[in-house]
Amino acid sequence: MNLTLIGSTGRTGRHVLTEALRRGHRVTAFTRDAAALRARPHAVVEGDGRDPERMRAAVAGADAVISIINGGDSRDPHRAAQATCTIIQAMTGTGARRLITTPYPIVARKPYLLMWLLHRLLATPYADARDLERAVSASDLDWTIVRLTRLTDRPATGAVAIRRGPLAKPRALPRADAASTLLDIAEEGHLSGMAVNVHGR
Repeated sequence: MNLTLIGSTGRTGRHVLTEALRRGHRVTAFTRDAAALRARPHAVVEGDGRDPERMRAAVAGADAVISIINGGDSRDPHRAAQATCTIIQAMTGTGARRLITTPYPIVARKPYLLMWLLHRLLATPYADARDLERAVSASDLDWTIVRLTRLTDRPATGAVAIRRGPLAKPRALPRADAASTLLDIAEEGHLSGMAVNVHGR
């Protein structure tokens, strides 16, 4: 499969890149800093995720695009949503169809106090994630929104749960397991047109 990975040098993106190459996929890595790549993809496109020309170059010919972009902050509050709109436009223009995207932060009901605090402390990335999801769900692409819960750097366990509704209680998810899950979704083509929450068991 021809795979474009956006956010390939991030903590989760590095796992996705390594696992995608191990599975034999042809990977184009999109990153703001090519020097930070730890693995060797088949192609590299360096630039800002909001650059239409660079993004078109990255997604052209892709069977699937996996986008892992951190939510906005006080200096750049709309980063993820704006980059995602650029991705959607580039994919539409080049004929790429399959998009798997990972908005931040987590969606859960419990524990109530913690989630209330998170919504207040992380108001900017939550708003950015909301706008990202609205843009993706309104597109004509074959999309899946994958919300990754409480990511850790622990070794993979292979124990992953996928839920369509809000999580009752968020459970930690190793980044290596998150990477495998994202690639499984891209390969199998299931969960199309859905937003899901992924966590460890």
